[in-house]
Amino acid sequence: MIKHKSLFILGMLFFTALIFTSCGKEQSPTTGWNYNDSKNGGFQVAPYEEQETGPGLVLIEGGTFVMGRTEQDVHYDWSNQPRRTTVPSFYMDMTEVRNLDYLEYMHWLKRVYGDDNLRIIQKALPDTLVWRDKLAFNEPYVEYYLRHPAYRDYPVVGVNWLQARDYCAWRTDRVNEYILVEFGILEHQETPTSDNHFNTDAYMVPSITGIGEESEHQLVDISPNGSGYRRARMEDGILLPRYRLPTEAEWEYAALGLIGNTMYERVVERRLYPWNGHITRTDASSNYGDMVANFRRGRGDYMGVAGNLNDAASITAPVYAYWPNDYGLYNMAGNVAEWVMDVYRPLTFEDMDDYNSFRGSVFKTYVRDNTGAIADKLYNTIYDYEGILNWMSNNEQTGFFDNLSYELNDDEQKLKADLTSGLDAIIKLNNDRKYEEAAEAMVDLLEDKLYGNPSDYIQIAAEIAKGFSEYIIAQPGELRTRDVTIEENLERRNYRKANNINYLDGDYASNYSRDNDWQQWRDDDNDGSSKMYDYSNTSMINDNARVYKGGSWKDGAFWLSPGARRFLDEHQETDFIGFRCAMTRVGSPIGNY
Repeated sequence: MIKHKSLFILGMLFFTALIFTSCGKEQSPTTGWNYNDSKNGGFQVAPYEEQETGPGLVLIEGGTFVMGRTEQDVHYDWSNQPRRTTVPSFYMDMTEVRNLDYLEYMHWLKRVYGDDNLRIIQKALPDTLVWRDKLAFNEPYVEYYLRHPAYRDYPVVGVNWLQARDYCAWRTDRVNEYILVEFGILEHQETPTSDNHFNTDAYMVPSITGIGEESEHQLVDISPNGSGYRRARMEDGILLPRYRLPTEAEWEYAALGLIGNTMYERVVERRLYPWNGHITRTDASSNYGDMVANFRRGRGDYMGVAGNLNDAASITAPVYAYWPNDYGLYNMAGNVAEWVMDVYRPLTFEDMDDYNSFRGSVFKTYVRDNTGAIADKLYNTIYDYEGILNWMSNNEQTGFFDNLSYELNDDEQKLKADLTSGLDAIIKLNNDRKYEEAAEAMVDLLEDKLYGNPSDYIQIAAEIAKGFSEYIIAQPGELRTRDVTIEENLERRNYRKANNINYLDGDYASNYSRDNDWQQWRDDDNDGSSKMYDYSNTSMINDNARVYKGGSWKDGAFWLSPGARRFLDEHQETDFIGFRCAMTRVGSPIGNY
């Protein structure tokens, strides 16, 4: 964890280097000019040792390993063929994210966004109804699992992939805000609001305000044309990289924990599970025969016989239960399965790069104003307008209006028509890059149509609002981003288009059934969908299919193997999938242990 002492020492070194500029200066070996000298331009070089370990994280020293199947392929889907790859060092949470951690997140959202942005809060709420079963009495978990203190140290479930990603982004901002407050660079903000709260990306743009009150003891700016004080910069090494979901390769590598199973560069035994051996009980003399993970031992056997419970957990278990693996990570097999960043493709292991493997790249850039500067932060909630329109009425399989079990009355028919025409106009504004006008039009559409007279269509208004909340892609206080365009990447050799999810598996080059109709394929590909898999007819695979790894309290031993992989739509949630966060390791792959 970040240590107060180390922060204090680093801060003192930093301020000493910047304030006492009359002392001996370090010189540039290429130009001979002094660093940290206001007399020659004030180029500042901060003292730096290595990256601090963020709260809750463990350093995972990277290396090469054989990724993929370690257990028999009993399903014969051939989706995890063994493939050697290298994973660079990174950080990962010691445990799954707890109910208590997620409640802290929701509490912050309520404080900041309150009644004015209920859809943002609604988007973050876990689905507690995932516990319900038509032939089981699980209602107590619906009522108590998320909020009762008895379960505060249990892993959060009912969270979809999008919610897990948003939690990681929120955690990044809160940790970096804490660091700046500890350094005295930022004042502690007791009452953050939707238009005035700390966001890491917005803070890094000096022209943007509304990121909290900056302290009078900010960093010294010794540039001759500076203002005397400045914000922290990336070059200072104070702020931490983003918290994020781990990639599939990172998760699998960390789960195996081969660092404790090697002699020099020789792997002594290729593990079937995150521990040695081929059984799920410990062979330690003090705990001989105890279960080492929380899983379903057999049909109808979730915890064993009273008086000698085999894993002492009927559903999930506290996140620190059982033994950690050789990296110090708890429950990398069992308890809950976990979301990872990757988009699922059956043949990913045949196509993937052999360094830092990942499928799911969508390259973005910040929106800039007419002067070329990064545009101001958002003051309105931004939605996936086309996604909402598709969800609402343009999809025969999942369209909200198309699949209602009753006929719409006249008011509801008018609401549908108004929302559809309004979204069409908003999509046109957005495609014309009139982003602010589109956002304002969306606010007006919601206020005038959906909330204008809800008594006329009260039966469906709440469901529509909930559906809209799931398509929020940016919220007030964040910077606006957009996909990069082919035109601005014409001279690049490493990529051209933004969305590379389908690359080599679903794109034009990998499909032979389109009769070389490039224009039609490009139109299909640009809407973020892959027609190769014929989603919902012959396959459940599309660009929203996200990989989840590891076994859970509900699974048999087969799924405890780190090489096993499954997928679920990013908008869906279950009672057995949770998540943990990761962070990129910058600089040396070897930390100061």
